[in-house]
Amino acid sequence: MRLEAGQEYWNSQYAHSKTGWDIGYASPALVTYAAQLYNKSLKMLIPGSGRGWEAGYLMEQGFTEVYYLDYVKQAADDFLIRYPEFPESHVLVSDFFALSGRFDLILEQTFFSAISPDARKSYAEKCHQLLNPGGKLVGLFFNHEFTFEGPPFGGTNEVYRTLFAPYFYFDTFETAHNSIKPRQGRETFAILRKK
Repeated sequence: MRLEAGQEYWNSQYAHSKTGWDIGYASPALVTYAAQLYNKSLKMLIPGSGRGWEAGYLMEQGFTEVYYLDYVKQAADDFLIRYPEFPESHVLVSDFFALSGRFDLILEQTFFSAISPDARKSYAEKCHQLLNPGGKLVGLFFNHEFTFEGPPFGGTNEVYRTLFAPYFYFDTFETAHNSIKPRQGRETFAILRKK
């Protein structure tokens, strides 16, 4: 299992409303990024979508090839209740690391922080594998370590550069300027382009 905790753990988190990563709306950094995209048919994957705020937002903005991915069925069911017009065939209840297919864009919002640091190389490799030539991994990464045992797990920009450099060009890699208030100055916004 490449996620630090198994499916039973994540199901329990949803069942007991222990979803502190869920901010209740689409991440401002990803909303700002999406506003710059004019190709509404880009094939996008959002791993660890959870309650699916980003997926729902993108669909509402007219993007037609958005794929929601989570391996917690309750999260996917909750998402479809809130967004019944979202194409069910684009809702994937599966393990990210077992996924096949190709995408133009992978959007990262807290999924990476659920992965044990010693398994993050598998994440970088899988993102590279899933992206089309020139495809991008775009999202937010905690830019500090946590003082508690995760998940979530933090990290440093130096470690992330080493991790992603074999697979991606760093088009943008800087402190996010529009993080939510509790995370201000604590997240790196990255646009990584497949090598």
